[in-house]
Amino acid sequence: MIDAVTERVQALRTAANRISLTPLLVRAGIFLTAVAGFLLAFPAEVLAGQQLGALVLVALLPAVGPRRVWPTFAVLVTVGGWLLAADGYGRPIALWRLLALSALLYLLHTLCALAALLPYDAVVDPELITRWLVRAGAVLLAAAVLGVLLMEVPDLGAGTGYQLATVAGLLVAVGVAAMLGWLLRRR
Repeated sequence: MIDAVTERVQALRTAANRISLTPLLVRAGIFLTAVAGFLLAFPAEVLAGQQLGALVLVALLPAVGPRRVWPTFAVLVTVGGWLLAADGYGRPIALWRLLALSALLYLLHTLCALAALLPYDAVVDPELITRWLVRAGAVLLAAAVLGVLLMEVPDLGAGTGYQLATVAGLLVAVGVAAMLGWLLRRR
C-alpha cells in the first residue's frame, strides 16, 4: 500500500516538473473565465457571503479536469446564478449582461475543449492558440450581432415580430440539424 502511494506521489512530482507554460495559461484562462461568469451572473449579496469560496472551487474544477463533467457543472452553476439573480433578487434582465454572460460561457466551453486536447507537457506554437482565440472571437461577434438583430425584430410589427423571430429560430435550428446530419452521413 505504501509503495502504491509513493509511486503516485512520484508520478505527480514528475508531472509537475514537466508542465509547460501554454497549457498552464489555457487552464488559467478557464479559471478566470469561470470566475468572471460567476461575478457577472450571481447577485452581489451572494458573492459577498461565504459562497464565494465554493464558487472559486467550482471555477477551479474545469481548469483541473476539462475532459470530465466539471465544465458542464460550472456552466450550470453560472446559469443557476443568473436565474437566482433574475428571479430571487429581482435583477432586471439586461441585454448587455446576457450577451456578456453567453460570451463567457462560450469562451469557457471552447477553452476547455482546447485544454482537453493539450497535455500538460505539450510544446505549443503560439499561433495555434491565437487562431483558436480568433475563431472563438469571430463566433462571439457573429452571435452578438445576430442576437441584437433578432432582439430588434419584435419591434418591427405589433404582434408579428415575435412570430418572425420564432420562425427564424426554428429555421436556423432545422438548418443546423440538417447540416449535422449531412456531415455525419458524409463520413
